[in-house]
Amino acid sequence: MRARNLVKEYDSGEGVLRALKGIDLAVRAGEFVAVVGPSGSGKSTLLNQLGLLDTPTEGTVTVEGTAIGGLSVAERTRLRKRTVGFVFQDFFLIPTLSAVENVKVPRLLDGDRAETHRRATELLERVGLGDRVGHLPGELSGGQKQRVAVARSLINDPGLLLADEPTGNLDRDTGSQVLAEFGRITDEGVAVVAVTHDEQVTEFADRTVELVDGELT
Repeated sequence: MRARNLVKEYDSGEGVLRALKGIDLAVRAGEFVAVVGPSGSGKSTLLNQLGLLDTPTEGTVTVEGTAIGGLSVAERTRLRKRTVGFVFQDFFLIPTLSAVENVKVPRLLDGDRAETHRRATELLERVGLGDRVGHLPGELSGGQKQRVAVARSLINDPGLLLADEPTGNLDRDTGSQVLAEFGRITDEGVAVVAVTHDEQVTEFADRTVELVDGELT
C-alpha cells in the first residue's frame, strides 16, 4: 500500500478542517506498521483512507497496484473486499451468530457456501478457536472475540490488514496472543497497519510512525 501527498479536508462550522496534511506512507507486503499519536491527530481519518472507506481531497492511495482515484463507489467496494481486512477495538461481532457464522459474514453473498464454511472453520482453528466454532459471542472472552474478529478479517485473503486499537480492550497476555497472530499473518506476506495508543503493539511492530496534527513525524 502506498499513500502519496494524502490530504483530507472537512467543512466545519469554523471553516475548512485539514485532518491530513500531505501524508506519504508506504507499507510493504509482510510489514507490520504501528501508527501512534494523540487523540485528534488524524489516525482514524488515515485508517479510513487506507481502507478505501473514504476518498482523499488531494493525493493518491494505491493498494496492490490499483490507484483508487477515479474509482466509483462500487469499484472501490469491490477492491476493498478483495484486498483489505479490518479489525476493530470493539470487535463488532453479531451477537446472534456463532463464531464461525461471524467469520463467514464477509462472504455470505459469495456462491460456494461449503468452501466458505471450510475456510471460516480453518481460520478459527488457526487462531486457536477450533473448539469454539459454535459458540456465540456472549460465550467468549474478550481475547477470543478479538481472535474471531481477526479470523473474519482474513476470510477474503486480503493483502492488507488494518487494525484500530486491536488490543485496547484486552489485558496484556491476551493482547500478546492477538499480536502473535498478526506476526504469523505478516510471515505469510500480509501487510498490517495498526492504529494504537498501546506500547505493546509498538513492541511487536516492525516500524512505528507518529501522526501529530495530520502530519507524520
